[in-house]
Amino acid sequence: MDVRAQPKSYWHADWCLSTMVTQKSDEGARLSLPVHSNSVLTLRTRELAKTLRPFRARGSKVIRCQLCLLPAVHCLCADRPEPASTSAFCFLMYTGEAFKPSNTGRLIADMASDNHAFVWDRTRPDPALLSLLNDHQYSPIVVFPRQYAAEERCIDLPSQAPGIAAGKKPLFVMLDGTWREAKKMFKSPCLQNFPVLGIESEQASAYRLREAAHHYQLCTAEVGIAILRLNGEQGAAEIMQTYFAAFRRLYIAGKPAMLERYGTGESAVQLID
Repeated sequence: MDVRAQPKSYWHADWCLSTMVTQKSDEGARLSLPVHSNSVLTLRTRELAKTLRPFRARGSKVIRCQLCLLPAVHCLCADRPEPASTSAFCFLMYTGEAFKPSNTGRLIADMASDNHAFVWDRTRPDPALLSLLNDHQYSPIVVFPRQYAAEERCIDLPSQAPGIAAGKKPLFVMLDGTWREAKKMFKSPCLQNFPVLGIESEQASAYRLREAAHHYQLCTAEVGIAILRLNGEQGAAEIMQTYFAAFRRLYIAGKPAMLERYGTGESAVQLID
């Protein structure tokens, strides 16, 4: 196939991939495939292959990097950190959520080497999801506001979850979608036997890329940062905070309407950071 016939987004994705996977050896530079896998992007690719027509959303005509999903001229790939979290994350995503460039779950998947993503189905949950939740090496913890859970299910710290004291790895189950969609997913039968960790925000969300149902509602990445801190992973939390700030800055830079609304230059930096 003539490379000149490929869309510019593929040229950019190839450049980002080659930049990320180039490693130095005694024999000189060599290329190898990245060891880390982002389950949200993998799920997105798999779901796109199932669609009968192209996915169209606002900004669908923008030439995007196929690795970070931001406009190619505002690519995030150079800011992507190495995985720093020792926790496991499972993203239960509402239909279509993985397609959205504004989704921040994939930022956490970049940070956690042990990450998994599934499309939610109320009546037919993915067998691989059920297998993961029942894997004896993990202690699943559903992340959701505690006022929606029975008191006996609620915990204040990940260390309070059954199995953590026995050396099991915490598996944080993130319900990724709109607020209304997340409430539907929280009622899933397969999640009812696991403890619930509520993240209470004392400050308004800095996300601002979608309209929130509540002033203090956090986006997925912000919840992930809070989880890392509660789990004692302060270094990973700081790296994630920096990565998220870069994502917001570049996302807004690619949105003329947002730049017009919030301003440019120093004022925009203050909003984002």
